Amino acid sequence: MASSTDNPASAAAPTPMMAQYLTLKAEAQDCLLFYRMGDFFELFFDDAKMAAATLDIALTSRGEHGGQPIPMCGVPVHSAEGYLARLIKGGHRVAIAEQTETPAQAKARGGKTLVARAIVRYVTAGTLTEETLLDSRRDNMLVALAQVGGEGSGEIGIAAADISTGRFETMTCPFADLPAELARLRPSEVVVAEGSGIEVADMHPFDKTAFSSSRAEDALKRLFGVATLDGFGQFGRAELAAMGGLIAYLDHAGKGTLPFLAPPLRKTSGGHVAIDAATRESLEIVSTTAGTRAGSLLGAIDRTVTGAGARLLGQDLSAPLMDLAVIEARLGLVTLFHDDATLRDQLRGALRALPDIGRALGRVAVGRGSPRDLGQLRDGLGGARLLRERLGRLGDAPQMLVQLLPALDGHGALVDALSRALVPAPPTETASGGYIADGYDPALDELRRLSSDGRRAIAALEAKYRAQTGISALKIRHNGVLGYHVEVPARAADALMAPDSGFTHRQTLAGVVRFNSIDLHEEAGRVAQAGAHALVAEAAHLEELIGAVLDRKADIARAADALARLDVAASLAERAAEGGWQRPHFVAADGAGQCLDIVGGRHPVVEDALRKDGQPFVANDCRLNEGDRLWLVTGPNMGGKSTFLRQNALIVILAQAGGYVPAQAATLTLVDRLFSRVGASDNLAKGRSTFMVEMVETAAILAQATERSFVILDEVGRGTSTYDGLALAWAVVEAVHEVNRCRCLFATHYHELTRLAETLLSLSLHHVRAREWKGDLILLHELAEGPADRSYGLAVARLAGLPPAVLKRAKDVLARLEAGKAKTGGSAAGLDDLPLFAAVATQEEAAPDPLLAAIAAIDADALSPREALDHIYRLKQLAADMRHD
Repeated sequence: MASSTDNPASAAAPTPMMAQYLTLKAEAQDCLLFYRMGDFFELFFDDAKMAAATLDIALTSRGEHGGQPIPMCGVPVHSAEGYLARLIKGGHRVAIAEQTETPAQAKARGGKTLVARAIVRYVTAGTLTEETLLDSRRDNMLVALAQVGGEGSGEIGIAAADISTGRFETMTCPFADLPAELARLRPSEVVVAEGSGIEVADMHPFDKTAFSSSRAEDALKRLFGVATLDGFGQFGRAELAAMGGLIAYLDHAGKGTLPFLAPPLRKTSGGHVAIDAATRESLEIVSTTAGTRAGSLLGAIDRTVTGAGARLLGQDLSAPLMDLAVIEARLGLVTLFHDDATLRDQLRGALRALPDIGRALGRVAVGRGSPRDLGQLRDGLGGARLLRERLGRLGDAPQMLVQLLPALDGHGALVDALSRALVPAPPTETASGGYIADGYDPALDELRRLSSDGRRAIAALEAKYRAQTGISALKIRHNGVLGYHVEVPARAADALMAPDSGFTHRQTLAGVVRFNSIDLHEEAGRVAQAGAHALVAEAAHLEELIGAVLDRKADIARAADALARLDVAASLAERAAEGGWQRPHFVAADGAGQCLDIVGGRHPVVEDALRKDGQPFVANDCRLNEGDRLWLVTGPNMGGKSTFLRQNALIVILAQAGGYVPAQAATLTLVDRLFSRVGASDNLAKGRSTFMVEMVETAAILAQATERSFVILDEVGRGTSTYDGLALAWAVVEAVHEVNRCRCLFATHYHELTRLAETLLSLSLHHVRAREWKGDLILLHELAEGPADRSYGLAVARLAGLPPAVLKRAKDVLARLEAGKAKTGGSAAGLDDLPLFAAVATQEEAAPDPLLAAIAAIDADALSPREALDHIYRLKQLAADMRHD
């Protein structure tokens, strides 16, 4: 907002231009206003200060307002996209105010009327479609949230769209699951209703009347041209409200022009593996903790050759499936390309040559399409048809390929029309024409001929004037102000200045003088008239072609999705072939319970890093089953415990996303939830220390993990005192074993926890091997059965470069501590008689307080006065009964 000194509303009697600006700025509200003035977008007041700081451009001033100079900066219209990209990345939103009439039209309205301007579009992070403003290999999601129920509870409706491709999905989730779903979607922008009570990072409040489920239903019916939404699914009130808010926001951003949206795909919270935000961050699934793609799981496995394929692969990894039939269908397609290297290479070569038709369609649908976008649709759909013919000849095609192929065909008439109408390489701009092919329209060809003949006539005039005047340096030039004109050096201009020369003086510049002539004026008029008519004819054909594309937008979107799926399958096959990865096998969770049996598993990111250094990766097995579902892993730091934990979680993600896995073999039952508590950092913004973050994440695991979940826990309890940390770790291990009963890998330095193997039947001990040789620590990175013999902490410290004097002192202190530990029985003394967690929990839960339970069951906010009084009488009677007992 403007400061008190810069507040434009405080000024009196602004100029007409400034009055127009202030009106538009009031409409733009918190957006920076790009105010079109000729060839520049200008910004004023605080908008100018913020933009200048973000863009690192000069801040100047223009005139005065309220007795103060008006801060001002500007960017050229022709390069505005680059500046917009930097502003959006800097967290700003921009309103574009364009001139809606020409100066001539304004003059025709009378007097010195100001050229009319209006906001034609809002540019925000979630509403981008321009190729230069988007990352071609990442989705750009706009998310709208709506809540049904009390604040901080109830269910949340989520509507998410990538308007650059038309992807549109919706779902309902419990309030507690919202952070996990937002982490999956990675939205560029989040829209919520004003006063909704929803608090998420970088959210933008919007008109709450737009978040109406009844209005949303009508808007969706109009958008998709249907009488009922039943064909799309049964949407709840929260979902409808979220979709209503999203559509209204898009309508606002586009000033009445809605983008293409595919019919909403309704997702369920149980349709994919639940992965919370902390787990996604620690596993670095699609980006590292530093926010980069390189170094993440996605970066390590991505071999896609198209932007659409890269985006879809990121979606797959973000939401591993719970539907075994779909997983197997994806794996079947990967297997086809994995086993046939020639077919895979041919497919990848063909896909590599295809443009991104999904995003080209998105630009066309919002009215920002160019002839080049139509050319991309022509080439992409034509290539899709050729792929359909090639892949259709395969015998015994897998199920998913059979489902995808029809989407690649059926565009022949459109491709033919675009091929006949467009030049081979259409331009991005339409102002100069030249994008409609010769021979498509005889009338347009004639106009072009007349224009070309006129230009030849002008060239002939130039030769005639040179001979007539004897001025060899005479030239006929053209510019936007004078049009066609004769230009001669100043020293030769006197002859043309004579009244009987046939030339009329127009302009004198340093070194040259410019003239006009009757012949040149007439010929230039014919050229301009023919050229203008040709441009109008081309624009009409462009509009017809865009209409033909939009008539088939849903079919084109399906073709784009099919090409992306083929690219993902071929990419996963390529990566598997490179690394010797294997197809995972899924088994039903029958009487034998859950399993995760991985032979020779590897961490794909770490393995890549080691390979670059010429080092091998040491593979390890992970064999969790009903009788051995919790592994307690000990061993030295840097020994590979965290890598082992993470690699098995990543293998689960890859398998349930429908890809091959970095292992010699992998057999598993479906994982419904994945949790990773590996490492932590302070969250100072929320006032949380490292230990607090660790405890919050561990609490979430214990509250949500089911028997079908997979949990990896690393060093629980290390952020507090030894006794507190050991006690917490001990209790967490028991709870995971006795209550959650899920598959779990638990790495720790508390060797006292190994005593739990004596009482927890499904817990087994493992360690990463290490050896000391002549005072040096050798880390073998191999997993072996049994507990580690010691922690090797001093040896690791020596590797880290601690000074010898410090190491010697530490060795002395350690010897004294171990002597005291042996004398007292150690830090685990007295734990032998401790009952199991389950037994303690049973004792504590045996006698619940009925009065407290009755009070807890009352929803105080929902009670009428009469109901409240009834509850009071009932509680008094309950208290009396308890006293008598």
